[in-house]
Amino acid sequence: QVQLVESGGGLVQAGDSLRLSCAASGRTSSRHAMGWFRQAPGKEREFVAAISWGGDYTYYADSVKGRFTISRDNVKNTAYLQMNSLKPEDTAVYYCAADRDDYTDSIVTVGSWGQGTQVTVSS
Repeated sequence: QVQLVESGGGLVQAGDSLRLSCAASGRTSSRHAMGWFRQAPGKEREFVAAISWGGDYTYYADSVKGRFTISRDNVKNTAYLQMNSLKPEDTAVYYCAADRDDYTDSIVTVGSWGQGTQVTVSS
C-alpha cells in the first residue's frame, strides 16, 4: 500500500499562487496514478486533478483548468499541484490520492489518501 503525506497549504490572497506537494512511500509508489481532491466545508469531496503513473497524461476539473497544474517526480516519489490565480472558492482541504492499482493512467479507484492540507484564499 502507498502512504501519502501532503504539505504546502496555507493562507493566501485571491490571485496568489501555492504549490502543494505529496510525498509517496511504499514499494510500488512510483507505479500508481496520483491525484488531488478537495473538500470545502459543508460540501462533498471533489476531484481536482490526476496524473498517470508515468506522467504522460493529466486530467483536470473544469473549475481549475488553466489555473492548476499537476506534475510528478518519480525519482523523488512526489506529486505536485501548482495552483495559480487562486480564488476564494478554491478554499478547501486538499487531499492527495493514489490509485489502488498500479500502471494506470488516472485515478479509477482510490487506494490511498493523504491526511489533507488546508488551503484558504481570502478575497
